Amino acid sequence: MIKKRMLFIMCSALLLGACSKDEEKPVTPASAEPEEVEEVVEEELPYTLPFTGEKVAEEPLLRPILFTINNHPDARPQSGIAYADVVYEMLAEGDVTRLLALYQSQIPTNVGPIRSARSYFIDIAKGLDAFYVAHGYSPEAKTMLTNGTVDNINGMNYDGTLFQRSRERKAPHNSYMPGENVEAAAEKVGASLLYEKKVSFSFYEEQDSVKIGMTANEVKMNYNNIGSFNSVYTYDSETQTYARTSANTLTTDELTGEPIKLSNVLFFEMAHRIIDNEGRRDIDITSGGKAYVAQQGMLREVKWENRDGLLVAVETDGSEVALVPGQTWVHFVPTSPGLATSVTYSE
Repeated sequence: MIKKRMLFIMCSALLLGACSKDEEKPVTPASAEPEEVEEVVEEELPYTLPFTGEKVAEEPLLRPILFTINNHPDARPQSGIAYADVVYEMLAEGDVTRLLALYQSQIPTNVGPIRSARSYFIDIAKGLDAFYVAHGYSPEAKTMLTNGTVDNINGMNYDGTLFQRSRERKAPHNSYMPGENVEAAAEKVGASLLYEKKVSFSFYEEQDSVKIGMTANEVKMNYNNIGSFNSVYTYDSETQTYARTSANTLTTDELTGEPIKLSNVLFFEMAHRIIDNEGRRDIDITSGGKAYVAQQGMLREVKWENRDGLLVAVETDGSEVALVPGQTWVHFVPTSPGLATSVTYSE
């Protein structure tokens, strides 16, 4: 009886061992069909911003807004210039330049320091159909603003309300407009902020590459021998943008502390003349003339024209020069000494 029981136990152990060995064998899975990978097609954005050429999902509805920005060394770094679609730089009086900063794609939280108007500033605002913002005016500009040449608001009437003074800087380098005040400013003077005239520039497609002209990785703009208002543009092939230095100092935005990045730098040669004892100037922005365009590390000579008030660079065949999508900086250069002397480059 004991032998039979021992035999039963031994058989049971053998059976259990055999079962455990079967369980250890890997199970070969049935061949599965490969999963279909759905191809993701990036949807093309339907709208193009009129002054940067960048693609967006929603139709741009904001009217261009043009600010006169102080460019005195005591006003630097300025607030909001990195957000401007276009910046125009030109002489105001003597050898001092001012900036006209154009906003349409976005409005920064603060813009300034804001300075006074000149007659040709107003003409540029009119050509852009822009709402014009300044603080002060020359005699000629005051007449034009009073007569309603453009929709505008001026800090002379709203100092301390819509225009705010910074305690960190001294007048006249401390007048600013918070971005949130722009709509209220337009309402105060009965101006519309709807983009109705549809002024715009021409642009390359984003993937296009510019291969026209001479290689120019550095372009210098010299207004005078002093240096406070002379600029150097250095091209970065990785970002495909230009950094800007003025008076040997990198141009940054006070709001972010970051350098500005430019896709296009234009130079328009224009006749200048002094019109009063203060050294104020008149600039011929209507006759057209010689121009240079710097894009993607290349520099070439073109022309500029005034087309219904809008200043544009044009090719020899009369077509508008295509800009690289992004921010553009435009210099107005006196015909004497002219572009050949004022603009230099190096490879």
